[in-house]
Amino acid sequence: MEDRTPSESKTILTDLVLPSETNPLNNLFGGELLARMDRAASIAARRHSRRIVVTASVNHVAFNKMIPLGSVVTVEAKISRAFKTSMEIFLDVWIEDRESGICSKANEAIYTFVAVNEQGQPVPVPQVVPETEEEKERYDAALRRKQLSLLLAGKIGPNDATELKALFT
Repeated sequence: MEDRTPSESKTILTDLVLPSETNPLNNLFGGELLARMDRAASIAARRHSRRIVVTASVNHVAFNKMIPLGSVVTVEAKISRAFKTSMEIFLDVWIEDRESGICSKANEAIYTFVAVNEQGQPVPVPQVVPETEEEKERYDAALRRKQLSLLLAGKIGPNDATELKALFT
């Protein structure tokens, strides 16, 4: 199984915000954005693993800006790190200014997917080789996030959270 770069999994979904997707303030429903991000992350995870993938968790979502009716929304997803069978996908959400065409970051999220076989059993995935500085930062941070999650779930002890300990020593 060959290692892959984040750029090999890069997925970009661009769409328009329609009236049926908005709340009474004429902004995109948060759940609609979550669904768009889930689809983009799913494609990125499948591109990386070349397997069937399932959403394991939505680790982080930041709704920083409202996305108004009629906006052009772009969701960009890239794998940030792979573990044994799971993959962390980092998502950036951009909105395009209607008049200037300038894109600004509106939101971000981190999802975790697991690769599975036809029986739904987890299967190994290729490792990630980050290339850019941002990819390297996200790659390193993914291990800290995973260790924190495992620590909080009681699946590892404090002494096993080596990346977290390094932050405080």
